[in-house]
Amino acid sequence: MTLYLPELSSSNTLFPDPSLALTEPNGLLAFGGDLSVARLRNAYKQGIFPWYGVAEPILWWSPSPRAVFLPHTYKPSKSLVKFHKKHQYRVSINRATEQLIELCASTRPDEETWITDEMLIAYQTLAKAGHCHSVEVWDQDQLIGGLYGVSVGQVFCGESMVSIKTNASKVALWHFCLHFMQHGGRLIDCQIMNPHLASLGAIELPKETFHEHLLAYRDTEMPETCYEPQYLSMT
Repeated sequence: MTLYLPELSSSNTLFPDPSLALTEPNGLLAFGGDLSVARLRNAYKQGIFPWYGVAEPILWWSPSPRAVFLPHTYKPSKSLVKFHKKHQYRVSINRATEQLIELCASTRPDEETWITDEMLIAYQTLAKAGHCHSVEVWDQDQLIGGLYGVSVGQVFCGESMVSIKTNASKVALWHFCLHFMQHGGRLIDCQIMNPHLASLGAIELPKETFHEHLLAYRDTEMPETCYEPQYLSMT
């Protein structure tokens, strides 16, 4: 069976309607275009994200259902709370974004990573433009994990998590959920469910429900204090 997949124009940043995404493979919407700041911003505002491998064209996705965290209902496990009290990792936001993105890329085998050199540069550029943010976890002065993603109003679109020491990414998510909620954040998108996300408390929303939330929250700006470089506390 032949499938029609739209190719994005190089002369504009428009996307097909996300409702037109394929069901197999789940969510594939279009290919081509570039990873410019303008195109990435337009994509995330519509619930679309790039995901492709080395030597593949840029592929754009809008899957159903959608995996998300609800910051106001997120609760860390008792074992994580106990672990954090013992180890006292430090957590920061936007103090080492470029390094955190590089760490996410470097900890995956070349044949498995989707964070190609092109993607790495694109998100670092997006960070410099103020739209991509990181949560970093430190053991003393060593960067040991965290997460990064793209801000779209009161929605945070998570892109990748990493741990090089036990529970670092879990601590990052826990701290960020509280911080994000305290600043008016409403929804954390984590794209496609997997066992790890489910174990952390992610839930699935139907695509239509996810887009209703995205439309309701994407145009309400977060306070500048949310993403200022800072260390995060649990108070």
